[in-house]
Amino acid sequence: MKRKLSIFLSVLMLFSMLLAGCSGDKASGAGGDSKKVTLKFWTFWGSETRRPIIEKMVDDYNKSQDKVVVKHTFVPWGDIWTKNLAAVAAGNPADVVVTDINDVSHRAKNNQSTDLSKYFDDNFKNRFYPQLWDTVLYKGKAYGAPFNTDTRLLYYNKKAFKEAGLDPNKPPQTWAELEEYAKKLDVKKGSTYERIGFYPLWGGYGAPGWMRNADNGKGFIEGDKLAIDTPAKEDALTWLADWKKRYGKKTIESWDADFANGQTNPFVAEKVAMYVDTGTFYTQIRDSGKNLDFGVAPIPSYTDHTRHWSDGGGFVLEVPKGSKHPKEAADFIKYLTDVKAQKYWAVKNYDNVANKQAAESAAAEMSGMAKDVYQTSNENLKDTQLAPVPLNYPDYKSRIDPQIDAVMLGKKKSPEALKKAEEDVKKIKK
Repeated sequence: MKRKLSIFLSVLMLFSMLLAGCSGDKASGAGGDSKKVTLKFWTFWGSETRRPIIEKMVDDYNKSQDKVVVKHTFVPWGDIWTKNLAAVAAGNPADVVVTDINDVSHRAKNNQSTDLSKYFDDNFKNRFYPQLWDTVLYKGKAYGAPFNTDTRLLYYNKKAFKEAGLDPNKPPQTWAELEEYAKKLDVKKGSTYERIGFYPLWGGYGAPGWMRNADNGKGFIEGDKLAIDTPAKEDALTWLADWKKRYGKKTIESWDADFANGQTNPFVAEKVAMYVDTGTFYTQIRDSGKNLDFGVAPIPSYTDHTRHWSDGGGFVLEVPKGSKHPKEAADFIKYLTDVKAQKYWAVKNYDNVANKQAAESAAAEMSGMAKDVYQTSNENLKDTQLAPVPLNYPDYKSRIDPQIDAVMLGKKKSPEALKKAEEDVKKIKK
């Protein structure tokens, strides 16, 4: 009897162990989708072009492994920022969100995002352009990963260059040459301009960009030091105001009004011979500028002895604070920022990506002007600076912009305006 009981107990224990093993397999994900970790991924990419691309990338990731399933949600541009913060406050955030590159440190400081440094090895940062990686750091820790970026270039009309007696293969290299070329490219009948050679505040490069270009790449705030009222920035702001004086206030305002609806770009319409915009502006020329013969080059430098400084921006991938699956979310971020996914995004969207190897590989697949512009954009990133919002001066732009406007309206001189701007910014230090 004892022997039969012993055998029965042994069989029972073996059966229990088998059941436990099966149960363990299901918990780890081998039992099917019901046991996979589900990640919520929010983006603002909902257009007919971009949504299929990001959703293909998500689908590829889901098929690449059997432990995680990512579900993409489109949240409209603008709404995604407020919805993300509200979800964090409510304790029910997305697991990965696409957000602005210039505010990473603020979300980290406010405990709205997750420190991901323990999920990234020491080589992870080497994927990215250094200035992009710097934007995701807070107190030396990574609170996200760069996804895409941009840079500003000079586009110029080669046909107009030929008409003006300029070499179409030699764009202006300095501000002095830019002025010289612009005057030759102007076409004026009576008091009316039929073509304007160049106006520095049209396109995607504003007064702060030109002021940085003049000041050896320095923004308004470097680290914790103000660099607003500097001789180079004063000179640059005066230079911008002089362009408006030369063409005349009425001319600039009239042309602004003509192109305000955004339906016709002045460069694409061949009304402006030189124009500064992002590398991705190429797609507008490609789609709308029939037979437009153009070239692209770095933004002219302040002098012969300075660099072709440009401005950039972009977006990052973050794990909002309160995500229940930060490790899995970090793994998904690694996938989206690796070469394969980044190259796919770059080629399909014609967009500058943060991964250096992917950007170079994408350019190699292109041809013609698409390749020329994209390759120039890649090369230009070495001289491209970003403008993360400083922790101690979060509202600095609202103090500087009115002073720049006052100079452009002829109400103040540059030294007076920038002195006032720096004094006002000092008052808001946190």
